[in-house]
Amino acid sequence: MSTAQLPRTLLEAVRYFSDLDVCTEYVASLRWPNGPVCPRCGGTEHSYLTTRRLWKCKACKRQFSVKVGTIFEDSPLGLDKWLPSVWLIANSKNGISSHELGRALGVTQKSAWFMLHRIRLAMQTGTFERFDGPVEVDETFIGGKARNMHKDVRARKIHGTGGMDKTTVVGVLERGGDVRAAVVPDRRRVTLHAQVRSNVEPGATVYSDSWEAYNGLGGDFAHETVDHAEQYVRGQVHTNGIENFWALLKRGLHGTYVSVEPFHLFRYLDERVFTFNMRDLTDLGRFTTVLGMVSGRRLTYAELVGQSD
Repeated sequence: MSTAQLPRTLLEAVRYFSDLDVCTEYVASLRWPNGPVCPRCGGTEHSYLTTRRLWKCKACKRQFSVKVGTIFEDSPLGLDKWLPSVWLIANSKNGISSHELGRALGVTQKSAWFMLHRIRLAMQTGTFERFDGPVEVDETFIGGKARNMHKDVRARKIHGTGGMDKTTVVGVLERGGDVRAAVVPDRRRVTLHAQVRSNVEPGATVYSDSWEAYNGLGGDFAHETVDHAEQYVRGQVHTNGIENFWALLKRGLHGTYVSVEPFHLFRYLDERVFTFNMRDLTDLGRFTTVLGMVSGRRLTYAELVGQSD
């Protein structure tokens, strides 16, 4: 497949992937660079059924498609709908709502919502490597805005703290590099310290605000704080980078998704973390990166809504 032929824009992608044979060939080339492999027995000898776009393994005699063992498995929707969807979400700065995607594809909002969460699963990146600094750490609260709440609920929150009844998210940003974010149960010392230690190499420089739960990090890290009641920047000591990520995250959550259930919040975090960390790639690069991670990941609707199969 010639690189010059590959799409560079959304319009080109929609046109390019309108052919199911092209879609199948493209996904298969990414999934199996050295040729299709039977997901059942690992056999590499097969025949291809062109009318059904299926391979038949010569060893176990089972048929398999390019969707098997991926986020696309068991979906009645064709790859001609899936691939433009991947392109849209991988390259959207503020995300795309299920209503908008459903209208664009001609599918129901429920189907589009399920598709988006499956794509977010593919965007999930995990690593055991830790940042070596300098690193910024901060926490934020995700939840509804007071003006959108019922007056009785709003009245209860007036006397509470900013994080009352909201979900706590901790972020760790390596300056000039990647960010990691996770939903946590609270912002106590044991919780925040665990997040820092699992993501940052001992001895690295860590910048945070003056929240008391960060006290004690100095034993393992070069820890410096800035008191936001007095100033936001003191030389190199600031948390502007991670706070910029929070602004991008909330712009998508509040502007595009409007209301996100805490149960699903980590999936939206995976999406925003991916787009932030892949910011230097082209649209095609981000799209290809997501497609390269669809294999071995599967999400059923029952799992998505928290029901047992």
